[in-house]
Amino acid sequence: MTRQNQIIAIEKGARGEAEGTITRAYHVLQKTVLLNGIARSYTPKDEDGDQLPPESTLVQVRASDEINKVTEKLSRMFDVVATREKTNTVAKASVVVDGDTLISEVPANVLLFLEKQLVDIVTFIRKLPTLDPAETWHYDSASDCYVTEPTQTTRTKKIPKNHVLAAATDKHPAQVQMYHEDVVAGTWTTRKFSGALEVRVVSDMLARVQKLQAAVKMAREEANTCEAVDLKIGDKVLGYVFAA
Repeated sequence: MTRQNQIIAIEKGARGEAEGTITRAYHVLQKTVLLNGIARSYTPKDEDGDQLPPESTLVQVRASDEINKVTEKLSRMFDVVATREKTNTVAKASVVVDGDTLISEVPANVLLFLEKQLVDIVTFIRKLPTLDPAETWHYDSASDCYVTEPTQTTRTKKIPKNHVLAAATDKHPAQVQMYHEDVVAGTWTTRKFSGALEVRVVSDMLARVQKLQAAVKMAREEANTCEAVDLKIGDKVLGYVFAA
């Protein structure tokens, strides 16, 4: 009994052999010198004329032989591919996560597609923005996003003031130096808003998709262990094309 995973493994070799054979035949058949032969003999006009040996060149390549080689390999490849595709119509398995069936009787081709898509989804999840862990966030339904508690910071401004270095006398005026003093002018009240996600939420998403990846892979492997459904098409197709 041949299984689908065995047919998949065989297909690569069958394709390679067919492609190699047809490429070789194509190049060989372009060399017309190999396809042609000749035989000639010499008869002198007079009995005492020169006696020359006959000459001959054998046909080295026959187009019919090359066709037979090509059709043999192509026929096998056609049958292998047809068998794989035919089997894909019946190869199915269910995706089971934590003992629960998430999706039932999924065709093998769909499982392969899903497996590739999940790789892209993992990449997408890993790039999702998360909230700054240095802040304390809570969801605010009115803003429909995450917000922090209000924080306050003061705003200052510089006020010029005079510093008396020496008091005035009857002979000298006072010596005064001007300087600036920072005084509180007001208070900033700040709240931060973010449309990012909690780290926990992103981590849970990633865990679930990775669990699903494993389940899909197992389902695909199970689907590919079903018995192959033979479909022979090579001889009929190529027999029709290359009929003498």
